[in-house]
Amino acid sequence: MADPASGLNVFLVGGAVRDGLLGLLVEDRDWVVVGSTPGEMEERGFRPVGRDFPVFLHPGTGEEYALARTERKTGAGYHGFTFHAAADVSLEDDLCRRDLTINAMARDASGALVDPHGGSADLDARLLRHVSPAFSEDPVRVLRVARFAARFAGQGFRVADETLALMKRMVDSGEVGALVAERVWQELALTLERPGAARFVSTLRDCGALGVILPEVDALFGVPQPPRHHPEIDTGLHILLCLDAADRAGLDGPERFAVLVHDLGKGLTPRDEWPRHIGHEQRGLAPLDGLCERLRVPKSWRRLAGAVCEYHLMLHRVATLRPATVLRMLEGLDAFRRPEIVEPFIRCCVADLRGRTGFETRDYPQGDILRRCLQAASVDAGAIAARCAPGNGSSGVVAEAIRRERVEAIRRTVQDRPGKRR
Repeated sequence: MADPASGLNVFLVGGAVRDGLLGLLVEDRDWVVVGSTPGEMEERGFRPVGRDFPVFLHPGTGEEYALARTERKTGAGYHGFTFHAAADVSLEDDLCRRDLTINAMARDASGALVDPHGGSADLDARLLRHVSPAFSEDPVRVLRVARFAARFAGQGFRVADETLALMKRMVDSGEVGALVAERVWQELALTLERPGAARFVSTLRDCGALGVILPEVDALFGVPQPPRHHPEIDTGLHILLCLDAADRAGLDGPERFAVLVHDLGKGLTPRDEWPRHIGHEQRGLAPLDGLCERLRVPKSWRRLAGAVCEYHLMLHRVATLRPATVLRMLEGLDAFRRPEIVEPFIRCCVADLRGRTGFETRDYPQGDILRRCLQAASVDAGAIAARCAPGNGSSGVVAEAIRRERVEAIRRTVQDRPGKRR
């Protein structure tokens, strides 16, 4: 069967061209079709999937083919655009509407590079630079620049001065405030799935957007911590260092999110209590809930983040806790029903410890203590219930018997550790 794209004026565009020039693995290929119509595309067997503008899936490869289009701003926010896709729209017209010059390149059927905005030169200069003033019409582009800054942080990319200035003006104008929660979360989640989240946060802060998009995180910058435990002092800097530690350890997206939000309570500590933050773990749960509700964070991400927020300091101190307190932590983690949460929880706590100046390679024996306590406390509840005296098998009696055995098992596990209180 002949390729349905045969005979069309087709160009490879966007990330595939950019990543190819960078020598990176090309994960997805997107195409622009010039001089065609929706009717012709469907006659050739392409399946239409675009809701706002003509996008089609190739019946064989499943790759996206979009008709060349232009766009015009008609209202506030991400959805405030009208699109024009017709046979008279040129490739250059289509590339002109794109966000960054490194994403506004194409290759024709022979492989020749089409680069009207100097994208390849900006790749060489490691610059993230906007294509045109129309960049300011779409607030999602602020998030995308921050995400690209994060993705390519290891290759030395930086945001061009003129682009950063334009992003600041977009924040000042209120355009960034029109972002919908779904797009904010989409860009944040994509960022957290790869290394470089610290650069995402710092880029948003550099242009003033962090206070609009993630005000709970922005509130941490400028908040001091005790130098003995946090030589970096500033809580916001600590979060950035924690994200770097998470990258070094290869944490996944949900784990990086938990690291990002684990200290939100410190942003609510009264100034007269600085630099101490007694009770910040519990105090951080309310802003975490608010952030998760606003961005519609998935439940699994939210569950881990809540556990790390509430119990990270308890794990740091596990070697000196009473057995009943260790049990309370395990119960709070829901570790007996969902033991799979324990390892991600420990990894996040390690990132918290190592996200401090001079602490980058510290050992973390607390993780092994928690693992051993969980194993020891995973008692046979059925056997305990069977041992309860006849007539005393009520749920309350059995639950208390299980609790006593778990506490004793934890006590035996950690009783020889120095400094342990009994």
